[in-house]
Amino acid sequence: MAPKRTKTILDIRQAIDKLDEQLIMLLNQRAALAIEAGKLKKGDDKPYYTPEREREIVQRLSETSPGPLQIRQLQSIYREIISAARSVEKQLTVSYWGPPGTFSHLAAIKQFGNSVKLNPCDTIEDLFRSVEHGQADYGVAPIENSLAGVVPETLDMFPQTNVKICAEVYVHIAHHLLSRAKSLAKIKTVYAGPQPAAQCRKWLKANLPKARIEEAAPTAAAAKKAAADASSAAIGNALAAEIIGLKPLVEHIEDNPNNRTRFLVIGYNEPQPTGQDKTSFMFNLRNRPGQLYRALGAFEKNGVNLMMIESRPAQRASFEYIFYVDCQGHQRDANVKKAAKALKSFSLECVLLGSYPAAHDSAPS
Repeated sequence: MAPKRTKTILDIRQAIDKLDEQLIMLLNQRAALAIEAGKLKKGDDKPYYTPEREREIVQRLSETSPGPLQIRQLQSIYREIISAARSVEKQLTVSYWGPPGTFSHLAAIKQFGNSVKLNPCDTIEDLFRSVEHGQADYGVAPIENSLAGVVPETLDMFPQTNVKICAEVYVHIAHHLLSRAKSLAKIKTVYAGPQPAAQCRKWLKANLPKARIEEAAPTAAAAKKAAADASSAAIGNALAAEIIGLKPLVEHIEDNPNNRTRFLVIGYNEPQPTGQDKTSFMFNLRNRPGQLYRALGAFEKNGVNLMMIESRPAQRASFEYIFYVDCQGHQRDANVKKAAKALKSFSLECVLLGSYPAAHDSAPS
C-alpha cells in the first residue's frame, strides 16, 4: 500500500480557493434572497434593519458552529455579511457622534457593519435631530460608561424628540496615548475628553505628572490636535489613530481593563420579543411624599428587574425631574405590561422609550 501523500502548502491553497469560489456563490445567493426580502419589506412598510432577527441569526450560528472559529469571530464575520446583504435591500444612513474615529463611530460599525452610509454629527443633539428629521435612518448615541456613569446629553434629548430605542451595543474602551513624539519625555500637553481623562487618571499621574491636561472632545478631535503638535499627545482609540495618521506611543493606558460603554441605537423600529430584552421608560411624578418609592414599587410588585435608574432636571420647569429606567423584559411580556400600567397610575406622564434586544456586555471583539 502506497504511503499517504503529505499535503503541501499549494494543495491547501488550492483547496481554500475552491472553498472561496463556493462561498462567493453562496453569498450572492444570500444577497439575492435579501433583495427579495427587501421588496416584501418595502411593500409591507417594514424596517430593513431588524436587530431581533440579526441577533437570532448570530445566536443560531454560534450554537451550531463546530469550530475552530470562536463565537466572537463568527459574530464579526456575520456582522459584515448581514451588513452587505442589508445594503442590497437598501443602504441605510446611520448617524453617530463624530468626527470619524470616536468610540461612537466604533459602536456604529460594530452594530451596523461597514456597508452603511455613516454620518458624523458635531453634537449628540445633532445626532438625534438627524434621525427625527429623516436625514438618517438610525443614530448611535452613548448612554452610560461602566466607570464614569451616565451620559446626560443623551438622556436630555429623549423629552425633546419622538425617537425610540431600537437596540443597544457595548464597546470595550481601550485607550492609547497617540502622539508624534518619540518618547514620553517630549510630551508637554495631553488632549482628552473629560471621560477618557478620568478613565486614564492613574496612568497619567504616574507617567506624565508634569503634562498639562487640556479638554478636547470627542476622541477624534483630541487626536487631531495632537497630530498638529509634536510636543503633545491625545488619549484615543485605534480607529482614531488610523484615521488621523498617528501611531500609539503607549497602548492600553486605561486604568481599568474592563471598561465598557453602552450605546443606544435610536430610530423608529419596534423590535419583536426575543426572550432576552430590555424596556426603557421615562416618567415624571407628582410632588408628593413617597411618590418615587411607590412608582418604583410597580416593578418590584410585578417581578420586573430594574437595571438602571437615572434622574435629570426637567428643562421645562425648575426643580422638577424626569426619571429614566431600564428593566428586563419586553413591553409585551405580561409582567412588564402590568408594571407599566401601575407606573402610569403614579406618573404625571410616562413614555415608553422602546423594547429592544439586550446586548451582551462581553469581552472585546
